[in-house]
Amino acid sequence: MTLTGTTASVVERAIDSREALPGTAGFAGAIEGRLVRDVLGRYPLFFDPKNPAAWSHDPETLVRAERLPAGAVHEDGETRQVWTLSEPPAVSEEEGVEGLRDAIEATLADVDRSGLAVAFSGGVDSALLAAALDVELYTVGFPESHDIEAARSGAAALDADLTVLELDHETLEAAVPRVARAIGRTNAMDVQIALPLFLLADHCHEAGVDRLALGQGADELFGGYQKVARAPEDHRVEADTVRGARREVVRTLPGQLERDWLALQAGGVEPVTPFLHDRVVVSALELPEAALVAGETRKRALRQVATDWLPEEIAFRDKKALQYGSLVARELDRLARQAGFKRRMDDHVTQYIEHTLDETDETA
Repeated sequence: MTLTGTTASVVERAIDSREALPGTAGFAGAIEGRLVRDVLGRYPLFFDPKNPAAWSHDPETLVRAERLPAGAVHEDGETRQVWTLSEPPAVSEEEGVEGLRDAIEATLADVDRSGLAVAFSGGVDSALLAAALDVELYTVGFPESHDIEAARSGAAALDADLTVLELDHETLEAAVPRVARAIGRTNAMDVQIALPLFLLADHCHEAGVDRLALGQGADELFGGYQKVARAPEDHRVEADTVRGARREVVRTLPGQLERDWLALQAGGVEPVTPFLHDRVVVSALELPEAALVAGETRKRALRQVATDWLPEEIAFRDKKALQYGSLVARELDRLARQAGFKRRMDDHVTQYIEHTLDETDETA
């Protein structure tokens, strides 16, 4: 294996300068005896502490697997933090929106369309990708779920081709142990999020799709979370400003991106994440509070930019989180209860997931 995501020369310059966002879409791998992973952890990277020459993006391929932290370099048996996310001062709202527009336009223009589809939920993030990239759209969820209905109406408004993967309990149940094993986690929230990603990726792979564009990072970077909009009153964040709370959630990206990458790869496709390109991240970090949240409007700057491609009713449409909009969280809870794991039990869905892993291990 070699370096994934960019060239060795770019990474070497970034190490020397400690430039955290050197103009890439992420990187991870080996260069000249060193293991490196970008500051947002856009690619996972694991190594065997007993044999550092053995490394992989997938921990299941290693005898022992230790995670390389985002922004770190591992060399001569030692791991050191090289990159930390910058904290630039806010620019004016007008300058911030224009800078974001330029960054998104440049990034989307560079996306390779070959073998590409868009994971489409009908919200502003995926709709912007759909309108700009002009490739086939795929959505996933249980019948009558919010995401399927929103995707159908959004695709109709964009006059785009949409393929709908409708889930059932049998399909969901069979995927649970496979997804938990692929992402290396059994907690309910992570598995609820990874399940629709894996199932959609698997379906797309069967249809001949090699790469799937997703709106990952948009909520974190542009102020999409309610807890960010409510800072400092919301107890879920420590920051006393919206920009500070946004920075808190951006710091959670490495763990989320690792989970999602592993789920999508297990399904057979490579994720493409335009909103996580360095140039977009830089412009997002410079946005003032009013461009993140204004009144009841979250992701305000992104929505303003999106109107260059989208009708306002889609650009300003609210969107549920994937696990809820697809109804996967609800139906996984139903499967757990049907298997005897009742809500009165502590973390009953996680217990059910661990039970499915035990069962498949016994029959393997």
